[in-house]
Amino acid sequence: MTDITKEELIKLARISKLDLQESEIIPLMTHVQSILAYAKRVKDIANSGEFDHVQQINVLRADVVIRTDNELILSRAPEREGNFFVVPKIIESK
Repeated sequence: MTDITKEELIKLARISKLDLQESEIIPLMTHVQSILAYAKRVKDIANSGEFDHVQQINVLRADVVIRTDNELILSRAPEREGNFFVVPKIIESK
């Protein structure tokens, strides 16, 4: 399914707590439908078995663990706590 109705889009906006204006609905529907079509295409290709013969390897470089200086990286963080970055909380629990 690659179609989304206006009612579904409005419902998703309401659930997502987005303040969606009437003038934004049609452009957003077009954008969402293109994303859904792309996802369907990726799913269809994955299910076709077209890439079953391709090995899953990283041809760019060897997967090697490299020691880094954590202190150098953490020293540039706006805020840190011990050996961790402090980031703003974006999900509130109820």
